[in-house]
Amino acid sequence: MAIQRVHSKWAKTNVLLQSDLLSGSIPTTRRWSRETLREMLNECAMVYVKPDAGTYGIGVIRVEKRTRGVYTFQSGTRLRTFTSFDTMADRLERLIGRRTYLIQRGIHLLRHSKRRFDIRVMVQKNLMDRWETTGIIGRLGNPAKIVTNYHSGGTPMSIERLMGSHLAAADMSAYKNKLRKLGTDVAHQLESRYPRLKEIGIDVAIDTSLKPWILEVNTLPDPYIFRKLSDRSIFRRVYRYCVGYGRFKAKRR
Repeated sequence: MAIQRVHSKWAKTNVLLQSDLLSGSIPTTRRWSRETLREMLNECAMVYVKPDAGTYGIGVIRVEKRTRGVYTFQSGTRLRTFTSFDTMADRLERLIGRRTYLIQRGIHLLRHSKRRFDIRVMVQKNLMDRWETTGIIGRLGNPAKIVTNYHSGGTPMSIERLMGSHLAAADMSAYKNKLRKLGTDVAHQLESRYPRLKEIGIDVAIDTSLKPWILEVNTLPDPYIFRKLSDRSIFRRVYRYCVGYGRFKAKRR
């Protein structure tokens, strides 16, 4: 039986919102429209406009309402500035075209060395067919870009290193356990709608109060990012589980 993949961020978000346990950890996310953008910028001043189906952070746009009626948006490395909402929205609409986009409330990410970072949580079906959080890794964003993805110039790094200035060493283990539980909770909830899922990668933003936020869930997560960790056993386990549910073939010895 083929491993299930779900491309629509909107569909996955709506399944997660049905969980009382998880709904409070999901930033407000709505379908793209000009008026929705206006309303959300008035409420929170910074949002991310992202394609409903997309990978590697491609097509993600950060939009901000600044002081004195100035608006900006950034896609890639280019920052555009506008003197009114309408001129900014006109340009955004041309950029988006007819593609399906979402608007998500922006979370101000923690920083390491003045660069934003987020967390990837890998959750897989183990060899007993039970959900297990198998890997947690930080992604330090390219300072010139708005996304942290490795394929967009982000730097994979251990959570201990990234969180070291934000969290006491004695609290790190408990915080990682919190992220592991979040991972399996997300997996169980998505499985209630998509029963053939075998693996997910959760992009988690951590705000300045250390609250984790679920930005999105990828059902074709990159396992190879975990090769960047010094603890080689993490990638070996991730890969072993991938073989177990048929994503990869076992390596010949």
